Amino acid sequence: MKIRVIGGGLAGPEAALTAARLGCEVDLYEMRRMVNGTPHLTPAHQTTEFGELVCSNSLKSESPNTAPWLLKEEMRRFGSVLLKIADETAVPAGHALAVDRVEFSRRIEAAIEAEPRIRVFRKEVTSLDSDECTIVASGPLTSNALSQEILRITGSQHLAFYDSISPIVEADSIEMERVYFAARWDKGTADYINCPFTREEYDRFLDALLSAEAAQEKEWEKLDYFESCLPIEVLASRGRDTLRFGPMKPVGLTDPRTGKWPYAAVQLRKENLRADSYNLVGFQNHLKYGEQARILRLIPGLENAKFLRYGQIHRNTYICAPALLDESLRLRQQPNILFAGQISGVEGYTESIASGMLAGLYAARLAAGAEPIPVPRSTALGSLVHYITHSDAKDFQPANITFDLLEPLEEDLRKKIRDKKERRRIQCERTLAAFDAWNAAQLQNA
Repeated sequence: MKIRVIGGGLAGPEAALTAARLGCEVDLYEMRRMVNGTPHLTPAHQTTEFGELVCSNSLKSESPNTAPWLLKEEMRRFGSVLLKIADETAVPAGHALAVDRVEFSRRIEAAIEAEPRIRVFRKEVTSLDSDECTIVASGPLTSNALSQEILRITGSQHLAFYDSISPIVEADSIEMERVYFAARWDKGTADYINCPFTREEYDRFLDALLSAEAAQEKEWEKLDYFESCLPIEVLASRGRDTLRFGPMKPVGLTDPRTGKWPYAAVQLRKENLRADSYNLVGFQNHLKYGEQARILRLIPGLENAKFLRYGQIHRNTYICAPALLDESLRLRQQPNILFAGQISGVEGYTESIASGMLAGLYAARLAAGAEPIPVPRSTALGSLVHYITHSDAKDFQPANITFDLLEPLEEDLRKKIRDKKERRRIQCERTLAAFDAWNAAQLQNA
């Protein structure tokens, strides 16, 4: 039983480790590599390591009865390897699961090296064989050659949009007397650094941002951003208060020195356990580096900031999953080829790992000569897959896990239970029960 997995980001290693655990021999391909001592990378990656996190280091909320928590809880119950590694490499981040990105990648690499059923090939894949069980998890920066091959076998135009990367600042360069530690609404521990703005400071920052020079676009670029991950300059152009209701929202961030909320605030989150660097939460942008240095130093507390990384924009390629995939992530016309990760139409780290986990399971069953048992719609995993495989193909956009994707409660129950938190608790309870039943069936059919 042999499976080919293309991509060494998040979905690929999870798929490979899942399939190997189920008894399959796996060939794992990654095009990032060292050639004569020189790294061959993508425009967004900085290393050749598996599982490199190129944007935030957060896998979102760990608060019970939230949609991100629910998805992770299902993954933990199934035995997701990468989520286990994320738990082991977690750094303080209030009520979110954030990881030390260097240690996270290192442990993924170690897990793959320790698995005798996985062989790693550092080379670009440019062709797909419909007779070979293959998981395409090549990610948002799929090479041009592989993109053309996907286009050839699908016969359908796949789409592209641009995702973005937040800046990272050295901890020692933050003016600590100008900032304060707090978690929004005091949820979890106070692990975030908050940079408070007065109205005058906010207006000065906004004016500088609106007049900033964007990074030069290449001729082939069409900036079609993911609505949930917009650059700050795009948000700012929509109105003077847009940032105050988005990444600079001050609500729930009480300044202990004043007992009040600031007019606006920028939050900084730890990059690693040493706490020697912080990323600017939600501050992805498409500005020239010199402009970023000038404007970001207008943030209170960052007047003398040293930036380890500036914000960037990178291409994010994905297929039109509703037109192409079935509920077991297979191409309908080429059922030996599966898609997982961001190229399949899911958005976010956790969602990518989750789809890789499912693809590894489904591919293992295919390799064994059996039909996959798709995760039911009544689960969080199933709801995510249902979205990417049943949306309107004409207007399809990638999605994170949200309660909107889950099966709603019955109307009479929604009317009876007015409290939103209680409704969501019941919804999560039902969802996990459905997942446990499906997971038990997988064990019986293993």
